[in-house]
Amino acid sequence: MPTVQRSELGPGVALLTMDRPERLNALNRELVEDLHMALDDVAADQTVRVVVLTGAGRGFCAGLDLKEPMVGDGVPSSLDHQERIAGIMLKLHTLPQPVIAAVNGPAAGGGLALALASDIRLAAPEARFNVAFIKIGVSGADMGSSYFLPRIVGSGHASELMLTGRLVDADEAARIGLANRVVPAEQLLDAARDLAAEIVANAPFGVRMTKEVLRHNVDAQSAAAAIAMENRTQILAVQTGQIVEAMTAFAEKRQPRWD
Repeated sequence: MPTVQRSELGPGVALLTMDRPERLNALNRELVEDLHMALDDVAADQTVRVVVLTGAGRGFCAGLDLKEPMVGDGVPSSLDHQERIAGIMLKLHTLPQPVIAAVNGPAAGGGLALALASDIRLAAPEARFNVAFIKIGVSGADMGSSYFLPRIVGSGHASELMLTGRLVDADEAARIGLANRVVPAEQLLDAARDLAAEIVANAPFGVRMTKEVLRHNVDAQSAAAAIAMENRTQILAVQTGQIVEAMTAFAEKRQPRWD
């Protein structure tokens, strides 16, 4: 059985559930490969407009499974394994569809990185976040955390969390911007579905380009460079014709039809 289960959470919404609940969905070789395959599949599926990522059982993802360490024989092989794991975060970040992380429990180390590489994070009260890498004798900067975390919470909070490895509960996560909001556990997937439906209601090309432009412009060299990318993107979006349907639907007081 695959360790990532795919189902439909709503029209155009794919739910990916990491399914190793007995290990709090800790990342082992199988889960890493199944995540790669699942993300490749949704990236190629034009019927999927939004992806929701969550964990089975009481955990989101407890990081690397230390009972099944992914280590190689020597530096080159170990680096290959490291790059394969971290490559999941790049796939999430560059996925054509927005990703909502429904963090239902502990998100430690690699689990935190999965949440950070997602576009939006909803947290159940049971969610716990920490940069676990520093606690196991290596750098706190791993799997994209040193890139994503300061951009999400600011450098001060990021420095504290990465240097201490301390646990952050759901309320603090929401307060510092690590989570968009806290949702009762029994309503978490419903909230993710409703949020995804709001995104799906918008023009498909516009949503895709919004994620892409945000991804590039967070590192833009200047406001002028960012605006230049926005200008070109808007002209591309107009050429799709989806603006006509959006304006027609508004005038007719109905929801747009994108198919």
